[in-house]
Amino acid sequence: MMDVATMKAHLRQMAAAVEERLAALFADGAVPERLRQAMTYSLLAGGKRLRPALLLAWAELGGASSSVVLDAACALECIHTYSLIHDDLPAMDNDDLRRGKPSCHKQFDEATAILAGDGLLTEAFSLMVRISLPADRVLAAIAVVAEAAGPRGMVGGQMLDMELTGQSGEVLALQRMHQKKTGALFTAACVMGALLAGRETAAARAYGEAFGLAFQITDDILDVVGDTATLGKPVGSDERQGKVTYPALVGLEQSRILAQERVHQAIAAVAPYGDHPQALFLRALADYLVERTQ
Repeated sequence: MMDVATMKAHLRQMAAAVEERLAALFADGAVPERLRQAMTYSLLAGGKRLRPALLLAWAELGGASSSVVLDAACALECIHTYSLIHDDLPAMDNDDLRRGKPSCHKQFDEATAILAGDGLLTEAFSLMVRISLPADRVLAAIAVVAEAAGPRGMVGGQMLDMELTGQSGEVLALQRMHQKKTGALFTAACVMGALLAGRETAAARAYGEAFGLAFQITDDILDVVGDTATLGKPVGSDERQGKVTYPALVGLEQSRILAQERVHQAIAAVAPYGDHPQALFLRALADYLVERTQ
């Protein structure tokens, strides 16, 4: 088993490669300056880069070079960042703080934030189509992320989140919402990595689905027990907005149990890969989910 310190160092190494590429995305001068500033403000505001790391790990697990699939990893981060910008808007979650900094619409303005999100979403697909791998692999990966980001995935999940807000809710409805809003992109990251490497996707899908739900349950828990300085976003906003969460439905202790069950499922999905370095990383990352404080 990989220890936490080694896992974090490995994650930082992958994140650094992603950060370097993201920083260079809009250096060609073709994007209007204020829009470029807004896009890069949110894109480079920090974050653990978990989704890109998952793609890189599953690609390397399948024998692909991380440098070849790096733009696919960056595309995922563009999509994730767009979703955060739009989620924070007054018409959605109306959050003023993201990653310890003013939300994009607070730093700039609402119209610019909308355009920044639009720009990042479309840039993601521009990145994907230029990947130097067999076309069938690239097209399969694009299809996966398009579904995960669209109305059958993340966008649909946001709609369900809005519909559930203020309702009493029940666990199955909450799980369905989280599978779409949060889990879909985590699952896509894993499946895309396997696809780009030309490998089967069953284990990657099982890992991603379990990982995504464990992450979201823990996120719900942290909104109750965490602190704003550590999380980089307002604590207690779920309760203030009437959001349906796992702690609200089943309590903190049962929420922790549910998260741990999903972690065990994620770890089991990687078992066939033995002691491959990326398999060790994926196990350690999943195990760390329930211990994280941000």
